[in-house]
Amino acid sequence: MMNLDWMMFRRMCVAGAKSFARSGVVSFATVLIMTVTLSIITGLIFLSGLLSFTLSTIEHKVDVSVYFVTSAAEPDILALQSQIEKLPEVASVTYTSRDQALADFRQRHATDQLTLQALDELGGNPLGASLSITAKDPSQYESIVNFLGSGSALSQGSASIIDRINYDQNKAVIDRITAAIGAAEKAGMIVVLLFALASVIIAFATIRLAIYTARDEISVMRLVGASNAYIRGPFIVEGVISGAIAALITLLIFYPATWYAAGATASWLGGFDFFAYYRTYFALIFVVILGSGVVLGALASFLAVRRYLRI
Repeated sequence: MMNLDWMMFRRMCVAGAKSFARSGVVSFATVLIMTVTLSIITGLIFLSGLLSFTLSTIEHKVDVSVYFVTSAAEPDILALQSQIEKLPEVASVTYTSRDQALADFRQRHATDQLTLQALDELGGNPLGASLSITAKDPSQYESIVNFLGSGSALSQGSASIIDRINYDQNKAVIDRITAAIGAAEKAGMIVVLLFALASVIIAFATIRLAIYTARDEISVMRLVGASNAYIRGPFIVEGVISGAIAALITLLIFYPATWYAAGATASWLGGFDFFAYYRTYFALIFVVILGSGVVLGALASFLAVRRYLRI
């Protein structure tokens, strides 16, 4: 019984392959539009990787700096640093003393003699110490700032030792970047859905034409008692073949394309390497693209068979 089932399956695959080859230009058009669709899906995968890389890079550069009044005692600041480091949202805290802040300021303005002269005329250090806080996730900065303003921060008498926090300007940058990434991903999904619909429609038309062309063969198979699955199977196989070929073409196209893009764009994309990303996640990309192609082809064939092949 198992050998019989296997033989039927093999015959359906052979019949589907022959039907695909006979369709000629129509099959080519189906593969072409599916290749475009799968290329867009692959492009979105790379876009998602680029956006994630960019966001991760920015997240590591963006932090919240807490500036202290010049009269704040260093033990009080270090005690506050210890409290902040215990917060579950915090990834790291870096302390910059008043002396270090002054040295950094002088280094940044080494070529600005007027600024350095004005600083010398003050006769002291006008800069306060600071803490640079990095959160584990950008969405957690707000809770850290709330902690600093809740009264938990150490104070000198009734006055807070904190002068200011630069959270608001960093929050605006993070929010804009997150919104832009979300918008890009939504737009990409809409484009994929439109091309997926076009692929299904064209594959649908291809199978419809194949059913019409094979109408005499279908009538003969009905007369000799062929099962419904045996009659419908080759058309499903034809759609699957179209999707699989389109997937393989897409994967082959992106290999040299990502290699070229890596050399051309790595310098101005912050170090993101398309080719390295392609090789690292090739197994995942292969499964997603091949699976998408097979599903698109099988779905279009299944819909066409249900619509036009009445058994």
